[in-house]
Amino acid sequence: MQRRAALGLLLAAPALSTATAQARPRVVVVGGGFAGATAARALHAAGVAVTLVEASAEYIACPFSNLVLAGLRDMAAQHFGYEGLRRAGIAVVAQRAVAVEARAVRLADGTALPFDRAILAPGIDLRWDGLAGYGEDAATILPHAWKAGPQTLLLRDQLRAMPDGGLVVMSIPANPYRCPPGPYERASLIAHYLKTQKPRSKLLVLDAKDQFSKQRLFEQAWAALYPNLEYVPLSAGGQVVEVDAASRTLRTNFESHVATVANVIPPQQAGEIARLAGVADRSGWCPVDPLSFESRLRPGLHVVGDAIIGGAMPKSAFAANAQARACAAAVVGLLGGTAPAPAKLINTCYSLVAPDYGISIAGVYQPANGLLSDVPGAGGISPLEADAGFRAREAQFATAWFATITHDVFG
Repeated sequence: MQRRAALGLLLAAPALSTATAQARPRVVVVGGGFAGATAARALHAAGVAVTLVEASAEYIACPFSNLVLAGLRDMAAQHFGYEGLRRAGIAVVAQRAVAVEARAVRLADGTALPFDRAILAPGIDLRWDGLAGYGEDAATILPHAWKAGPQTLLLRDQLRAMPDGGLVVMSIPANPYRCPPGPYERASLIAHYLKTQKPRSKLLVLDAKDQFSKQRLFEQAWAALYPNLEYVPLSAGGQVVEVDAASRTLRTNFESHVATVANVIPPQQAGEIARLAGVADRSGWCPVDPLSFESRLRPGLHVVGDAIIGGAMPKSAFAANAQARACAAAVVGLLGGTAPAPAKLINTCYSLVAPDYGISIAGVYQPANGLLSDVPGAGGISPLEADAGFRAREAQFATAWFATITHDVFG
């Protein structure tokens, strides 16, 4: 499963019929991350006139950015441009979408891009009201680094500047959030950095939950590799309820922790355009039909990637890529008058516990009871009893997956 998933064995959008292709239906895709760029490519390959709207000149990938924090990867390797999509013949508009009207996406300069259907891939925004004391100003002192870019470099530089013997404190939110195992990979790689570069320093991980993805695998690795890492779950008082940026203090219901460096990952929600378009509900996330990814709140608009209420399917780059392909296939069918057929979607999440120590979990999902649900008996997780060679190969698979997906999406 993991080998096939790493090669991107996912859905492809069917080509339009000759009559439909001559009509050249128009689709606007908003958001140029793994989901949006994938959807644009699939639609273009199917003969749809597609326009991708993305305000940023480059996409900065979150997967593998934890390696940047640990000094194991250069930040430049996380940047991907849109030249490959333009070379393929896809129209890429470098502007911000500010509204989604009845049949047009409105841009910041006032331009309206008409569509027959639209796909929103807005990613996530941080909820600045989700943690007392934490806001955009506080993030300049207590970086979240949960959107790759300047925040990643800020946290990396704080770790580098910290004197040996300092205390790093991480705060992890309750579900849902982007990349369920991401904070635990980050904790592992920060612990690796401290162990190798600042051996008298310590990492304290405060978590707002008791259970998390690949938990036994992470905890096994921490026990073997990182005596400098202390993990405090919800039941032991790990939920951070307030922060004070000026003093770098994180408070739980039971005690306060003064950090030398603090990484505060706040609660999240769907990206702004989803909220402006009216496709996000009170939870802050977007309910969709799992067959077509059409919004349950605004027919004719589809939502894919981290922003959706995905049921059992996690918020990950792999999942976003799979959903975008399925959505593109559904949109092509709907434009041609064909109802979408049920599909099975694959997701694999790799995590690096150390540079040569990888673990993974894979799942297969299908529409059931209005959500994406696990396919019983499908998928799998790295074995607890694996040897060092197996862990090293999983780390290599992770690197190969990232190279493959970024080439396929942006190359």
